[in-house]
Amino acid sequence: MTADALDRLRLARTEGLGSQTFQRLLARFGSAAAALDALPDFSRGRLVPPPPAAAEREMAALARLGGRFLFLGLSGYPPLLGTLYDPPPAIALLGEPEALTGRAVAIVGARNASAAGRRLADALAAELAAEGLVITSGLARGIDSAAHGGAMRAGRTVAVVATGLDRPYPPENAGLQARIAAEGGAVLAEAPLGTAPLAQHFPRRNRIVAALSLGVVVVEAAQRSGSLITARLGLEMGRELFAVPGNPLDLRCRGSNDLIRQGAHLTESAADVLEHLPAAPHDRPLFSPRPEPDAAAPAAPAPPGPPGEAGQLIEMLGAAPIAVDEVVRRCHLSPSAVQAILLDLELAGRVEMLPGNRVALTGQA
Repeated sequence: MTADALDRLRLARTEGLGSQTFQRLLARFGSAAAALDALPDFSRGRLVPPPPAAAEREMAALARLGGRFLFLGLSGYPPLLGTLYDPPPAIALLGEPEALTGRAVAIVGARNASAAGRRLADALAAELAAEGLVITSGLARGIDSAAHGGAMRAGRTVAVVATGLDRPYPPENAGLQARIAAEGGAVLAEAPLGTAPLAQHFPRRNRIVAALSLGVVVVEAAQRSGSLITARLGLEMGRELFAVPGNPLDLRCRGSNDLIRQGAHLTESAADVLEHLPAAPHDRPLFSPRPEPDAAAPAAPAPPGPPGEAGQLIEMLGAAPIAVDEVVRRCHLSPSAVQAILLDLELAGRVEMLPGNRVALTGQA
């Protein structure tokens, strides 16, 4: 356990401090220790890092499980995961970090999958793993479990969980989680140890599954399912999308069949995936732009802003998001000065940084 790792974990575990702010703090202050020292003043007491003892306990508990932390910006952190808009500042790992460096394909689908769907996911994963691809999935019941099992027969798999690594979910997959970590694969968790399986954590898990992969294969997905969330997130990140056709009378296949209707690659074998899998993610916009505000709506009066350069930026901003590059073009400040001022304003709760490198005023501005 190094002092820098401990400081990075404390910064990452600071409630209310997001990934973008984590990165800007490190860029501005040069180290996690310096960022922690400056945090109380810059955030006006809004952001309070956990005490060193809490981070030490979490690190020690993870080490007892045989795990370690990977930190954003340091060696060992998965390169594709770092391309997310909000990559986890710290992620816990059980197993082999080398499993995170290969070309990967995600296979996801229904938890209440049919026997045929599970057999197909198992076979597809085994065929793709035999071709040297790493199979990523979410360790859920049904398709996820089948994909992990098939991959381990021929190669490596990576499981991303929505709980702490000490809380395998579902409980019956505790043995599968242990096997993946012990047999050359990797198990990843963004959530701290002890985190229970709460509904809001699963979409965050899904974004990591998609981010680690060059393509997402959907096998059996209802029209409102977590697998479709993974597919959508994958498209937003520029990942290739594949779907296995299913019985149109089976509700478990409505969502995956609809993906094919919308342009996903129809997939019946590993060859269908290999034919269309790119060497790198496509260059697509991460997020769709938000609609422009209604021009007929009366503008709210701007609150008085702070003096100086921060005041200049506040006057340029409003409730509608604007690109930071546009702010730089409109003002007479350098890009680095604008980023520093926006960091101060964000930590003070006066502006909000949004996907696509955009910024908007908050209600407190």
